Amino acid sequence: MMRKIFFKLGILCCAVALVTGCASPPKPYDYTAFKASRPHSILVLPPLNDSPEVAAPYGVYAQVTLPLAESGYYVFPVTLVDETFKQNGLTAAGDIHAVAPAKLREIFGADAALYITITKYGAVYTVLSSEVIVSAKARLVDLKTGNLLWEGKASASSEEGKNNNAGGIIGMLVTAVVNQVINNVTDSSYPVAGTASSRLLFAHPNGMLYGPRSPSYQSEQ
Repeated sequence: MMRKIFFKLGILCCAVALVTGCASPPKPYDYTAFKASRPHSILVLPPLNDSPEVAAPYGVYAQVTLPLAESGYYVFPVTLVDETFKQNGLTAAGDIHAVAPAKLREIFGADAALYITITKYGAVYTVLSSEVIVSAKARLVDLKTGNLLWEGKASASSEEGKNNNAGGIIGMLVTAVVNQVINNVTDSSYPVAGTASSRLLFAHPNGMLYGPRSPSYQSEQ
């Protein structure tokens, strides 16, 4: 009997160890290239859109300046950047992302360029829920050398922090219907895109480093 108890305890301990191992903190990002470059100005390119929503690039692109500026960088005005590309015959994000870093530096004089790809944007409907999800990933590239300085990803959902079980099944059904109507008649993805952009681009551990205009510049050293 005791052997069985100890055997079960051993299995439980192994399971706990496995779970604990899976929940270990992420490996610290290697900022060697970022710290060597220390860009002052960032050129944000129009985002690539891998989602089915045609409005996704506008919803994200309009909200990338604030977190970067608040983190201490000069950000080239996105409307000016977009218009400059159009004047040069580049209207597709894929073609813009294919422009050589040296050419981007020649045109804009920026230290680094930010390449954003939107992976999810818009409402996801199920029988019992209607959820808006925005996910994106980004790469920061040194325009002088072409080296990758940093890359990351972030996501946000309209259902974060909500109690989806309130009111039982009937309450969930009613909420899903109401949310679906709201999502269809309003741009409910826009504020969620703002949250995702902030999570992606505000300076934080394993995220972007603080720029030279921030009082926290080089505080990570």
